[in-house]
Order: sequence, then structure tokens, then C-alpha cells
Amino acid sequence: MNTIIENPPEAEWKELIKRPVINALNLTETVSEIINTVKQQGDFAVKDYSLKFHGFAPDELWVTEDDIKKSSQLISKNLQKAILLAKKNIEKFHRQQLLKTKKIETTTGVSCWRKSVAIENVGLYIPGGSAPLFSTLLMLAIPAKLAGCKNILVTTPANAGGNVDPAILYVAKILGIKNIYKAGGAQAIAAMAYGTQTVNKVDKIFGPGNQYVTEAKRIVNIDRVAIDMLAGPSELAVYADDTCIPGFIAADLLSQAEHGGDSQVVLVAVNKQIIEKIILEIHAQLPSLPRKEIVENSFLNRRFLVIEKVEDAFDFLNQYAPEHLIIASEHADVLAEKVINAGSVFLGNYSPESAGDYASGTNHSLPTNGTAVTQSGVSVDSFVKKITFQKLTPEGLNNIGEAVEYMASAEGLMAHKNAVTIRKNKQ
Repeated sequence: MNTIIENPPEAEWKELIKRPVINALNLTETVSEIINTVKQQGDFAVKDYSLKFHGFAPDELWVTEDDIKKSSQLISKNLQKAILLAKKNIEKFHRQQLLKTKKIETTTGVSCWRKSVAIENVGLYIPGGSAPLFSTLLMLAIPAKLAGCKNILVTTPANAGGNVDPAILYVAKILGIKNIYKAGGAQAIAAMAYGTQTVNKVDKIFGPGNQYVTEAKRIVNIDRVAIDMLAGPSELAVYADDTCIPGFIAADLLSQAEHGGDSQVVLVAVNKQIIEKIILEIHAQLPSLPRKEIVENSFLNRRFLVIEKVEDAFDFLNQYAPEHLIIASEHADVLAEKVINAGSVFLGNYSPESAGDYASGTNHSLPTNGTAVTQSGVSVDSFVKKITFQKLTPEGLNNIGEAVEYMASAEGLMAHKNAVTIRKNKQ
């Protein structure tokens, strides 16, 4: 944990921004077999794999409405209140992403516009293993509902007792989601991608998961089932200068590392003394964490770097393109202008990454593994497709018709030219 890399030359950055390597031996073969079996055997295969991998095979995959209604009796009032606050903020932030259709007259008599139309059938995968992520259901279902998706389907693993985590069901209850199924892993992705006797086929699949879930999403995507992204292990980068608070940063690094042993944290500081203070805080906070062993495994993948020049530090961070980036500085608002590649950015000493995970309002489904160079996190846009429209009056056709005829002729597409000419001659 104490290895500090000081002012690495740019030639070494490529090696330093590498993510942990996942042992993918036979992964594709295993997941392909699961998918093909679910395609052939439907519900039976989903239940069989649930027994094999999770130790429980449900009698029925569908969660009853009665179970959903009872969820509020199984979680504390404080948790309910917290979830409702998060719901309010997430809805408020995502509602402003809805765009009004605006018609543009490009030429007199030629009107063009673009309309957002909801994807009708979407499937949401919610992890439910050692940490049931009810917050992910908020992050996915809220923009789906705002977008107007007609059918929202949820799959999530049942626990050892055969029940879905009550907090997940409570979120479903307050959002009015009724189609929830006890299924996890690659078999759940296959069920949503191709449908079973109980689970309806969806058009697009959302949600994070382990390497089996991610590989399943990759495979079904090849088979023309849309997905949100191929989300890998979670990651956090922190930029820290002399105005940072070391104890806060230590807490942030530990919070991200507890996601899993394959998570990665990267710390870039302007001097070695800052990192040394943060390391002392990590040693002080770590022993009390219940997921200490997971954190220690994750820290095997960490990077602690000193990069003295601000421009170089942000050049490195932009090359890393983190899922989450914290700028721990009193000058964060100014430094934020240097960010080009990141999933979500947290500014200043009082903006922990966990705020975005739960209740600030932004979405926590974000690009990982450097894909923030080209990809965005989940938003209302993720749940719609945009259709363009155009309408020409006779005058409008005359105004652009000759240009279309010349261009079509130049490309040798005479039928294209004639589609305009025949209309012009009819006037």
C-alpha cells in the first residue's frame, strides 16, 4: 500500500493506467453455454442455474405483487425516508434531460425535426449478491419511466432464503414496477434477451454485474440485443493538492475499494507529503470496516502517484478516463475545466463519490475501463431513440429539388433524381 510513484515520465503512463486483468479463462465458452441452454429450456434452465450458482431454485421466477407490497414492512422507516429523498433528487435531475421537439425550417417550405421516442421494452439487471444494489434500481428505473418506456422488467438474484432483498422491492413499489423476476447472473441476461415461458423478451438491457453478467451482455449484444454499456469493475481517481483534507480522501478511496477485489483506486497528488498523510488515514480507518478483506484485495490494484505539475496531472487523469473523479481542492471549480474524460466528477472537499452513488441526483451507472473517452453514463437519452422527420411543401421541393437532382445524378442514382423530378413536373 505504501508504494508511491513520483513524477512518472509520460512514456510510463500507458502501463500505469491499465486496469486489473480479469481471469477470463473459458469465460466466453461458459457464458455461451448458459445462454444457449436458457434459449432452449427457458424457465427450467434459469432455475437450474440459480440452484447451481446461487444455491436456491425458486418455484416461481416472478415476484408476486403481495411480496412487493409487504416490502415496506421489512425495512426501517429511516431507510424508506432515505430512499424517498434519493428518488426525489434523481427524478429532479433526470427530468431536466427531457427535450421538447423543435421544428426547424431549413429552407422555406422545408421543415425538419427530431423526436425522442421511448424504447418500449427494457430490462434492468440489479445485482443482489453480497451487496444488493437497490440504488441501481432507482438509477435505472427512474429515467426509464421519465422516458416513457412502456414495459420495464427487472431481474435480480434471490437470497439464500429464496427472497428478493426487501429494499429492492420497496424501490419497485414506490416506482410502480410490477415485473420483477428472481434471476441473477448470465442466465438472467439470457432470459431478458431471448425470453422464457415467464420472462418477456426485451429490446435493451441495462445494469451492472460481475464478469459473467458483463460477458453475457456482450454476447447478446452481438445477437442484436441492445445494451447500455459493458461496465467493468468500479474505479475512482482522486486529484489532491495542499488544500485537500487527507481523512476525507482516505474515506473515499476505501469506499470505492469495498465494491470488490477487482476495483481500482488511483490517487494523483501534487507532492509526496499529501499521499503519506492519506496513507496514515487509510491505516487508521481500514480496521473498522466490515469489508476489510475486500478492500485489501482491491488495494493490490491501486496507484498512488505524485505529479507536481497541474497540467501533467490532468493529462494523466484524462488518459486514465476514470468512472469517478474527485478533485479534492479548494480550486476544484477552476480545475474542473481541465477534465475531458470522466464518467462523473465530484468537486471540492465536501463532494464524496458516495453522494453520487445514492442521493445527489446524478446517475451512478457510468462508463468504466477507460470507455469514458467516448461514452456517457446512463441518462434519459439511454432509454429513447431519436427519430428525424421532414415535411416539404411544393414550394419547399422546388427550393431544394434542383440541388437534389444534380447530386443524385452525380452519384449515378437516377431513380433518386426521378423521385424529385416526377413531383416537380406534377406541379
